[in-house]
Amino acid sequence: MEIGHTKLKKLLQKAYSAEKAAAFAYQGHAASVKDKEVKMAIRQIEIDEWDHRKEVLKIMTIYNIPISKFNEIKFHIIGKIISFSCFLIGRFMPYYFAGRLESGNVCEYFKMKFYFNSLNIKAHDEILYQMGIKEKEHEVYFLEKIKSDKLLPFFEKIFLWGNKKSFNNVDLNSQLPQEASDPYCN
Repeated sequence: MEIGHTKLKKLLQKAYSAEKAAAFAYQGHAASVKDKEVKMAIRQIEIDEWDHRKEVLKIMTIYNIPISKFNEIKFHIIGKIISFSCFLIGRFMPYYFAGRLESGNVCEYFKMKFYFNSLNIKAHDEILYQMGIKEKEHEVYFLEKIKSDKLLPFFEKIFLWGNKKSFNNVDLNSQLPQEASDPYCN
């Protein structure tokens, strides 16, 4: 079955490839930290990203959406550069930029859900909701690691993410159920 929704196709292609970049970045991030519990937590986030990539591919396959070779190459390179840079840029920046990235990724999945619903397709609502919530959990984890850092207010002003700003409106403390999640990211 093919769909004629260009924005949805492009978003799926981008998400598929960007999940690989994120997983590569978390490989470097995990390797650059010394604390074993933190290392394991970041490793789990990497696994989550690989799982998201598999789920996005399943959806793409259903609708005959090809993998973008351009995105694959671009995000492969980006992920490897970020992975390596985790050893050079200190403690704060890998956490900060991971959290900022995850903050935006939350809405990718809720937008996909919205786009599918606009085509009267509800079959992917649950998995897209779960992936969006998981990305929010990642955002919260990374922010928690730096929320008291003296650099955060400065970075928040420049990069528009931190304690007071997010790229999504998902609140894990008063989380909406999947069937009532339409207000997220709209």
